[in-house]
Amino acid sequence: MLDGIAMRALEGLDPAALPLEALVAAGEPVVLRGIARDWALVQAGLRGTQEALAYLRSFDAGVPVPYSFGGPEIEGRPFYNADFTRLNFEVRRGLLAEVLDAISEHLDSPSPPTYYVASLLIEHALPGFAQHNDAGLAGQGIDASASIWIGNRVTASCHFDTPDNLACCAVGRRRFTLFPPEQIDNLYPGPLEPTPGGQVVSVVDFDRPDFARHPRFGDALASAQTAVLEPGDAIFIPSMWWHHVRSLEPFNVLVNYWWRSSPAFLSSPLPALHHAMWAVRDLPAREKQAWAKIFEYYVFGPGERAGQHLPDAARGDLAPFDETQARRMRAQLLARLNR
Repeated sequence: MLDGIAMRALEGLDPAALPLEALVAAGEPVVLRGIARDWALVQAGLRGTQEALAYLRSFDAGVPVPYSFGGPEIEGRPFYNADFTRLNFEVRRGLLAEVLDAISEHLDSPSPPTYYVASLLIEHALPGFAQHNDAGLAGQGIDASASIWIGNRVTASCHFDTPDNLACCAVGRRRFTLFPPEQIDNLYPGPLEPTPGGQVVSVVDFDRPDFARHPRFGDALASAQTAVLEPGDAIFIPSMWWHHVRSLEPFNVLVNYWWRSSPAFLSSPLPALHHAMWAVRDLPAREKQAWAKIFEYYVFGPGERAGQHLPDAARGDLAPFDETQARRMRAQLLARLNR
């Protein structure tokens, strides 16, 4: 595995008073050592894998859950086939208890099949779990549902997420490698569809990088930040930062919280990206250059610039969005797309 710059770490934080607002404002990744050390699941895992498994089973609601399954040949890396047209694993549905049993059966196997429960909403599948296993974001006024990630030695290929992310390592150890958003070109993103986890991923194999095929990846590594999280540690991953995550033990559990600092009525930028690819990307170069200027003026420049010379009553969508404007814009876009 390739090394990067050691990520900044904070020690001795009060778990009830995490500096999340300051971390979001700084926009840099940071490890928060030991903030979940007192969680009941963390303590169970430190006593042994079987205790951690038993603890999770005690909250199982018995509802079917989606999970990824791959044979030993994928080596714990849910990814693509050789020509990137299909995924190398399948998504199944089953009881969480059955997945935990399957993982338990292969704890000592050197080449186990891959089992991976990803981004499972805790309140739905493990009611009561959060009472003794929670990072306390609600106490800071942050509305973030908790999700749990359960699996064996699984590698999540490098990808980005739109929200900010606080990820707490509960059982096992995890290695994180992060890159700032501007490294996208050097990370060789794969297809937009299909994707291993719902988001575009880098096609570079971090364990066996092929620099002849992906020469710019060497430039990305110059800005990589890495950290190994122990049970009870957490990591803050800013919005849009690329992150590669490798679980290091036969059984691993992580709990994470996603949230956006922007108002809930703002749309996700991803549909806008897809629409722009459809409407702008394949235009003649001269037209694209003109549209780049228009987007800079209306979108990527200062938000108030485009309408500041107009009276307030005339600004319309040039004014900052509120819920009413957001609903009106959504209706207009739907009407235009459905023509």
